[in-house]
Amino acid sequence: MKKKISIVTACFNEEENVEDFYGAVKKVFDGLKNYRYEHIFIDNSSTDNTVAILKKVAKKDRNLKIIVNSRNFGHIRSPFYGLLQMSGDAVILTAADFQDPPELIRDFLKKWEEGYKIVIGKKTKSEESRIFFIIRKLYYFIVNSLSEIELIKNFTGFGLYDKTIIDILKRIDDPYPYFRGLICDIGFEKATVEFIQPSRKRGFTKNNIYTLYDMAMLGITNHSKIPLRMMTIFGIITSIITFLIALVFLIRKLVLWDALTVGMAPVLIGILFLASIQLVSIGLIAEYIGSIYTQVLKRPLVIEKERVNFEKKYN
Repeated sequence: MKKKISIVTACFNEEENVEDFYGAVKKVFDGLKNYRYEHIFIDNSSTDNTVAILKKVAKKDRNLKIIVNSRNFGHIRSPFYGLLQMSGDAVILTAADFQDPPELIRDFLKKWEEGYKIVIGKKTKSEESRIFFIIRKLYYFIVNSLSEIELIKNFTGFGLYDKTIIDILKRIDDPYPYFRGLICDIGFEKATVEFIQPSRKRGFTKNNIYTLYDMAMLGITNHSKIPLRMMTIFGIITSIITFLIALVFLIRKLVLWDALTVGMAPVLIGILFLASIQLVSIGLIAEYIGSIYTQVLKRPLVIEKERVNFEKKYN
């Protein structure tokens, strides 16, 4: 019996790309006679014609399946939820903007057939904006430096995951999962397929500095206590240094009572420095508390508005 592969593509306002991307994936599987497949598009409540275009194609091809969310649940939750809806022997996560090249599906399947449960696509270079590439490199550097597990640089989630891995992710039951970190945390041996990331075929990226910040903080709070401990250590060191400086000034003032005039500048500088450290520490603690709050609420990853071409709901 042919093995079934699930393709999951998250999209939001991608009317210029979804039909072409569907066609590109279909072309790949037309040349893979030993596999059957389903292509699941999970739409994050697009405000353009993305859903209408997908429904038009879905009427002609039942391999195309659609999940439409009731609202935009964000770039973290929606793709992860889509992965959990797979019904194949393995699933491949892709983006709809062609920055995850569909032709790499063949390479992923080859590695999977060799026995790897996880096959990741790793960018070696990118044709995107140089500014965004520098920001992403800084993001990976910060997250990897602070994480307690070894994260994969230039890995966006694009890759193949065996059904065994998806079953593990279902048991984790995380309402706001950092997928890239979870894949590393699971600990299975991974195969890597390197590629040069092309620029978007059409349209504009939905990622921005805020989404990168969101992913960075999620990676740090979910996989590291190092920042909290750094703040504690830094607080202790700062307190000792401040105490020693104050002691030196006190002794000098006692010895040189009339000659020494301290002035307000050192006091103001000290106050502003300590205040900035306190604000950073409070903000960091708030990020951890926010992460805990999200976990405690246990809200669903997404709420579905509609399904198309699904025979039954896979949980």
